Amino acid sequence: MKLALFETANTREPHPGLIVDDAIVDAESAVAHLRGGSAQELVALIIDGFGSLRPELEALLASGERVPLADVRLRAPLPRPSKILACIGNYWEHAQREARPLNMFLKSPDSVIGPGDTVVLPTTTDPWVFQHEAELAIVMKGPAKGVPQADAFDAVFGYTCMIDVSARGEGRRTWRAGSWMGKSFDTFGPLGPCILTADEVADPNDLWVKFWSNGDLRHDYNTSDMEHRVPELVEFATSIMTLSSGDVISCGTNHEGLGPMQDGELAEIEIQGIGRMGVHVSDPLKRTWERGIYMGADSTARPAQP
Repeated sequence: MKLALFETANTREPHPGLIVDDAIVDAESAVAHLRGGSAQELVALIIDGFGSLRPELEALLASGERVPLADVRLRAPLPRPSKILACIGNYWEHAQREARPLNMFLKSPDSVIGPGDTVVLPTTTDPWVFQHEAELAIVMKGPAKGVPQADAFDAVFGYTCMIDVSARGEGRRTWRAGSWMGKSFDTFGPLGPCILTADEVADPNDLWVKFWSNGDLRHDYNTSDMEHRVPELVEFATSIMTLSSGDVISCGTNHEGLGPMQDGELAEIEIQGIGRMGVHVSDPLKRTWERGIYMGADSTARPAQP
């Protein structure tokens, strides 16, 4: 099941909906009794009560009115998670080495934007470049604390796509390394287009992730390349803090597809089974970088084979 938030020309607040093919079914009637707070709080309540809500949601999917996606505006399915944890690295990238220690950073919830929104590059000129990282993101079911790997999937509600926009110095060095503040500028966390429930994902470590910049393919990798897999990520994160329903763990990226983001571009991410989402890029300073894939001296990218 694909849970989304959407708006129409006649609505002022995001509505919960269920995506099916190229259409969406309004799920408001199934969850109206839960409404009473923000859109994020509503999604968290849906996650908490999904077991009892599911029969009515499935009935809506089967018989509800389908509105073309072209006639609505999808919003971020998690408008403001209380926590976004993001992995540092976490992909092998053809390297011949031991696995690196698992590590994460906190990304600002205020960085979240949704489909069709705009990544606005900051006017500070200290970061050398701004790059995209296409990532699989885990949507948690809480409260989750001290979850062992064997029980990790009990704490996973579903999955979504995330573009971890990153301000960098030369190569792959994140701006303000150590604090990772270069990851948390406003609008640097595009999320969507929906949450795919975990029961529809046979193996989250066997999904293709792709990213395009103005139609040029950059990221193209499988999540099987993760150094530390989904159960280990859940165990690690919940060993440190309690994760609530609707919190996010972003699984890191394969850096072999990194490239600059710049004014006027359309950035699109697609993950197998979840769907495709596009956001725009705006730079008030109209800076330009060489287009294409670039990671500097740290690059492990391999040239395309003939």
